[in-house]
Amino acid sequence: MFEFNNVKYKNILHVPSLIIESGKITAFTGSSGGGKTTLLKMLNKMLSPTEGSILFKGTDLKDIDPVSHRRKVAMLSQTPAIFEGSIRDNLQIGAIFQERDRFSDTALEEVLERVHLNKDPDNPAGKLSGGEKQRLSLARILLLDPDVFLLDEPSSSQDDATEDLLIQMLVEIARKENKSMIMVTHAREIARKYADVIIEVQNGTVRRL
Repeated sequence: MFEFNNVKYKNILHVPSLIIESGKITAFTGSSGGGKTTLLKMLNKMLSPTEGSILFKGTDLKDIDPVSHRRKVAMLSQTPAIFEGSIRDNLQIGAIFQERDRFSDTALEEVLERVHLNKDPDNPAGKLSGGEKQRLSLARILLLDPDVFLLDEPSSSQDDATEDLLIQMLVEIARKENKSMIMVTHAREIARKYADVIIEVQNGTVRRL
């Protein structure tokens, strides 16, 4: 799915060769500052390599329109993007950006239930806690139904029980619908429990475990 060929990003990351397979749960682990988030951002075209190339399904990312790419490859950042307005407004914003039909009230209610966010859709999004905002961002991505989920510490703002529920839910969706999931996590136990492939990112280099 993704293929790295002698990729460098400034003095932060150097990946001579790496293949991330389609339909797999892949986890990037390693200490803070090792380059995990930089790697993830390059997969979403938020950053471009200083040298080398990254292919997505055989096509160089530099030749793919960013908006088109992000319809297929959606990223949940560690700091969630929350827009002004209600929870409903935030859930519909993806449809607006992608110029597609608005989601039904039933779809909104179902996705909020899936991410365990038991709130009225008309409540203001700005008043949610940090963990609730992250779950709202996750719900927005689920509604868009991408082929690939990119998750940067997807459960960092959750308590342990909610963390496990959310990761388990995402893995089940990915496996059931044959989607790919690439997540950054500091927690080795999360990676060992859920990932098919674990890649250690340390001091700007990668190593498959």
